[in-house]
Amino acid sequence: MGGSAGGSHSELERGRESFRSRAWASAHEALSRVDGAAPLAGGDLERLAAAAYLTGRDAEYLQLLERAHRTHLASGALARAARAAFWLGLKLLLRGEVGSANGWRGRAERILEELHEDCVERGYVALLVAQQRVAEADWERVIATAAEAAAAGERFAEPDLLAAALHLQGRARLQQGRIHEGLSLLDEAMVGVIAGELSPIMTGLVYCSVIEGCREVYALDRAREWTMALCRWCEAQPQMLAFVGLCRVHRAELLHLDGAWREALGDAQLAFSLSVGVNRRAAAAALYLQGEIHRHLGELTAAEMAYRDASQRGWPAHPGLALLRLTQGRTAAAAAAIRRALEESMERSRRAELLAAAVEVMVAAGNRGEAHAASRELQQIAEGLEARWVRAMAAEAAGAVELAEGSPSAAVGPLRRAFETWHELAAPYFAARVRVLLGCCCRDLGDQEGADLEFAAARRVFEMLGAAADLARLRGRSSDERSSRAHGLTSRELDVLRLVASGKRNEEIARTLFLSERTVERHVSSILHKLDVRSRSAATAHAFRHALVGPELEPATLARHRTGGKHPRRAR
Repeated sequence: MGGSAGGSHSELERGRESFRSRAWASAHEALSRVDGAAPLAGGDLERLAAAAYLTGRDAEYLQLLERAHRTHLASGALARAARAAFWLGLKLLLRGEVGSANGWRGRAERILEELHEDCVERGYVALLVAQQRVAEADWERVIATAAEAAAAGERFAEPDLLAAALHLQGRARLQQGRIHEGLSLLDEAMVGVIAGELSPIMTGLVYCSVIEGCREVYALDRAREWTMALCRWCEAQPQMLAFVGLCRVHRAELLHLDGAWREALGDAQLAFSLSVGVNRRAAAAALYLQGEIHRHLGELTAAEMAYRDASQRGWPAHPGLALLRLTQGRTAAAAAAIRRALEESMERSRRAELLAAAVEVMVAAGNRGEAHAASRELQQIAEGLEARWVRAMAAEAAGAVELAEGSPSAAVGPLRRAFETWHELAAPYFAARVRVLLGCCCRDLGDQEGADLEFAAARRVFEMLGAAADLARLRGRSSDERSSRAHGLTSRELDVLRLVASGKRNEEIARTLFLSERTVERHVSSILHKLDVRSRSAATAHAFRHALVGPELEPATLARHRTGGKHPRRAR
């Protein structure tokens, strides 16, 4: 008996020491063995529960916390029992189990009614109430309740409570559009996190939520800073699983933006394997990011599978899947998908990405009115967020719309601003995309040398990144350019010629290209003059002979022109 008791005591000390040294799997193993021999006391049950959480055992974490709660109640440690109820409520709320979370909050409040003195646990209950109010989007009430929690954290020198409350106030201010104030509160919350003052679970929760908040308002410099800090924190705890997958997702996102696509893909794949069964949201985010990278690399089948898998796990498939449809040449499907996604999403940060994609899709589809509307809304969001990333997106969209509407001189200004911002943000892919548009502007303005320089610079970046789809589009543009240059046609005249060759009348061409009929008439007259032909049918025949239009137009188009727009009688 004495030897057994001594062995259990030694094992308990090993478990506690492993916990202190952040060897979470070793702590879980040792404390579980002790608990199997004889039930642990409340404090050690809390340690075992935390070790379970940090090693990805969520169900066990909840069971152990319930045991700790009951053990504290039985021993009369009411404040500790209320704190265990808080952690149960918080975990359940973050899992989306609102009813159960509310039940544990009510139990904590009832226990605290039996205590007549002020205690820090009242602040924790206020924090849980504030977190529940986030779903109601009543941000002033969230801020006021979180302020009560923060005051308790300061009063009782409780770093977990203070940091969590400050961060919640910051997230609420960001939702109100008070970006500077919100980011300042997040920065203040991170002081205790970086200093190592918080418990392991609260450290991970605040890290991840602050990074998410920064990304929502495109404060990517801060997101990068806190992601790197999170990576260092995770690397110092090789036995931890709980936050590692999400950390890898954040790191992969940064590598993707930096242009290290293959490395980012490897991190996203690792993030998925680390998150399956541990963090459903992180696993889905990792899959969506894989889809984005595969799409940019031109690996379209892999991209399709990744987007679909992400969607099945609850992550929105758009705008990525809509842009994939555009890359596949399925323009109508892309337009329908992005319209539906915009109808369903009102969240400002997500809507900005959808609007940027909508401009690209609608320009390609010839829906210039919708492209212009999406560009205007994106500009309004950019003005509200005061984020350089969104301003670059908005400037690029505005320039793309002006170019599509036949105003290259008006497009140059916003496109130059977009390029400069993407360059400052060290986003090489986005900067190269803008250079392609600038090349088109130069070409349409008669500056062929400038166009060649822009296209060549973009091509170098695309080749370095392995951006196969963009390289293919750029080669297509160069082919169009050579064909039209050989006959003196501008890109807008080439657009008109293609529609003439498809059998459309001037009024239909005007609607498609959002031009006036008079402008279309001038373009048609110029085309006939430059091609040295006398009729639309002759221009169409010339276009087919010299590959100025694609093979997708049926040969019957020529016959329709010869017969005044009617289909020739088929041979029987």
